[in-house]
Amino acid sequence: MAIKDTTKDWADRFAPDIAALEGIAYLAYAALPQEFRTLTANVPIHITDFPSEDITDDLGLESPFDILGLFEGDGVSGKWTTGQKGSGNKITLYRRAILDYWCENDETLHDIITHILINELGIHFGLNEFQIADIENSLDERASDIE
Repeated sequence: MAIKDTTKDWADRFAPDIAALEGIAYLAYAALPQEFRTLTANVPIHITDFPSEDITDDLGLESPFDILGLFEGDGVSGKWTTGQKGSGNKITLYRRAILDYWCENDETLHDIITHILINELGIHFGLNEFQIADIENSLDERASDIE
């Protein structure tokens, strides 16, 4: 009986570390429409395994796996969402929760991270749910044009 290799190069790979996820996040951000990147003014992206205990408590999370990403800062509203006023806008992606979500769904890490970035940034920079959906749809259409 012949054995067919269906591992597709996964036999020797490990889960993406923080540096790998950071690379995916910056590629995903760079692929967003220029108008969106201009609006969000190149918000720094940080990767960590889990949210701090303070964030978990502040948001009333039952588990650190309940959050994939978090925008912290003023955005356009002038209302600080978490953290210390004046420390600037940033977005944090939570590696372990993202990997857990990735394992349970049929999406690429790039698509998951893109979705998180668009939603976290879009909401805090004044976009409504329809505008956010339009951005995601435009990326889907652009990807299907490439294929």
